[in-house]
Amino acid sequence: MDSLLSFWSHALGAVAVATVLLWQLRGWAAGPAQRLLLGGLLSTATAAWLSGVSAGTMLAAHAETARNLIWVAMLFVLSDAGGDRARQRGVGLVYGAVALVLGLQALVDTLAPFALPGDRPALAAAAIVLRTIGAAGALVLVHNLYGQSAAASRGPIRLPMLGLAVIWVYDLNLYTLQSLQVPVGSALAEMRGVVVAIAAPFFAITRSDSAAWRPKLSRAATFQSLSLLAICSYFAIMSLLSASLRAGEWDWLRSLAILVLAGMTVGLAVLLPSRRARSWTRVKIAKHFFEHRYDYRTEWLRFAATLGERRSSEPLAGRIVKAFADILEAPAGLLIAPDGMGRFTIAGNWQWPSRLSASTLGGEGLAALWPQLNDGKVLELDAHRYRWGSAADLALPVPSWMRDDSLLWVGVPLVHGETVVGLVLLAAPELRRPLDWEDFDLLRTAGRQAAASLSEATGQQRLSEAQRFDEFNRRFAFILHDIKNLVSQLKLLARNAERHADNPEWRADMVATLQGSVGKMNDLLARLAPAAGNQSKPPLRAVELRPLLAATITAHRGHHDVRLLGDGGVAVSADPLGLEQALGHLITNAIEASPLADPVQVRVTRSERDARIEIADTGPGMDADFIANRLFAPFASTKDGGFGIGAFEARSLVHAMGGQLTVDSRPGQGTRFTISLPLAAASSSDQRERLSA
Repeated sequence: MDSLLSFWSHALGAVAVATVLLWQLRGWAAGPAQRLLLGGLLSTATAAWLSGVSAGTMLAAHAETARNLIWVAMLFVLSDAGGDRARQRGVGLVYGAVALVLGLQALVDTLAPFALPGDRPALAAAAIVLRTIGAAGALVLVHNLYGQSAAASRGPIRLPMLGLAVIWVYDLNLYTLQSLQVPVGSALAEMRGVVVAIAAPFFAITRSDSAAWRPKLSRAATFQSLSLLAICSYFAIMSLLSASLRAGEWDWLRSLAILVLAGMTVGLAVLLPSRRARSWTRVKIAKHFFEHRYDYRTEWLRFAATLGERRSSEPLAGRIVKAFADILEAPAGLLIAPDGMGRFTIAGNWQWPSRLSASTLGGEGLAALWPQLNDGKVLELDAHRYRWGSAADLALPVPSWMRDDSLLWVGVPLVHGETVVGLVLLAAPELRRPLDWEDFDLLRTAGRQAAASLSEATGQQRLSEAQRFDEFNRRFAFILHDIKNLVSQLKLLARNAERHADNPEWRADMVATLQGSVGKMNDLLARLAPAAGNQSKPPLRAVELRPLLAATITAHRGHHDVRLLGDGGVAVSADPLGLEQALGHLITNAIEASPLADPVQVRVTRSERDARIEIADTGPGMDADFIANRLFAPFASTKDGGFGIGAFEARSLVHAMGGQLTVDSRPGQGTRFTISLPLAAASSSDQRERLSA
């Protein structure tokens, strides 16, 4: 009954695959991959039929091996479908290793019938191990081919890859259970034909003439394939040796197996923890299996990500050093850059074990070398130590402390434009090797990118410092302008003291004026302090305009008539000191612009929501161009000896209180400044009560 089930199962698989083969012949194309696809279908149908009619024979075993070899050959052709002769040789090595396993499997199947009865169990166990490894290796090839294919090429190969995966996954589980001598293994072997029949439709839907099969394998795929190859090879040898120890009867073979097994175990324990061994392996793989040493896309993305990592606590200079260290696998590095005084300092370091002294960096050697690095030439310090570099390289004046420090390995200049903004020095890795043209090109290009980032950060820092100085200068200019007004008041007070010194009322007014001037000076000094720059807006409160306007007019009018008109009893929301300063600037400007006989008018009006203070003079006026471009610009003035700050500061103060300052002026017709401020809450309530009454 079991043999009958096995026959019909494999017959079903053979018929299903043969039907797909006939279907694919309808659209047959004479390409290598297409021919191998048809050959794979033919060999799969043949292997299924022979497994049904002559299961366990050498012929059936060879048919299965041939089937796997043809499918692996198709995968190999697809991996080189682009026709690039410089494709990655590491992938070809993996295909060769899988083919070698299949060849060993065929050899073991051939020797098994002719071996002595006592040796046949060992050969049978070895055959099962080889079949397990072959299925696992074939699955690795399927995974890498599909996973590393271009997005556009995955569609045409998706279904055949899925069909092969179904067949080989079943074989892997089958042979694993058989190697463990699980009873269900024999039952699974009889159902293999059904699995082949299930996988057959995936090949039926595949277009055999597809021209879109263009998989491109990356360096990551190659390294993964080589790693899996090494791991699978290790376990394959271990499994074969274990099988020979368990089932073999040759004494010399058992002794050799024990010796090899012990040597592999010791070698694995010694090599895996060694950083030098890993570095050596990586270098040899890159040298012998790749056209280029670096995967430039991966390196550049990592380099850019390291420079732009804002969440890192490492400053930019340290991240620059780390980015270069990652390229060459250097364990440490530091960045030398000139400071604002022209001296060289350590701008940043990454895991550097010691610190260079200021006297070392300040010597003449680095100063002589620095101007000659503006072409971005990478310094290979070993070439200068052992004098095997080119004549042009050896002519560079490399400082003696760089040559004497054996820890230093490579120097990468950071060139921005034609200026060297830094020099990255890297420590030597475990495996010290000479640099080649790829290293130089990549480091030189990365150096320019890092120089741009460093220059941008330095420029932003200097801009921030300039903004802080500008803020200080702006506040100082305002204060200087206010001091000029206070000096004018004190000068007027001193001139009147000669005539009114005996008047008690005048003396009392003089004391009040002096006290007010001292208070204003203290306020000006407080505004000049650094903490004043952090205050965004002054505190606002209800301010009644009549007393504030009267005091401001009295303090600024001198011998000129200034008239207060309108409803001065209104209260606004404002900063009293800031409003007084703004009014003082505008009234002073109006007095200086008006003829002595013409009074300056200060008029107060209000609407439902705000109050307006108009300061009007009969001076020469201003044209539209001056109002638009120069009136509110700092340090622009029409008066001889003027600071050009009054209107600018007045508008800044009014805007800080949430108000507006507008101007209406024409040449020969005078000027009117209007300050608009929101009404205080109490004033608004009083106004609504009056309107309702």
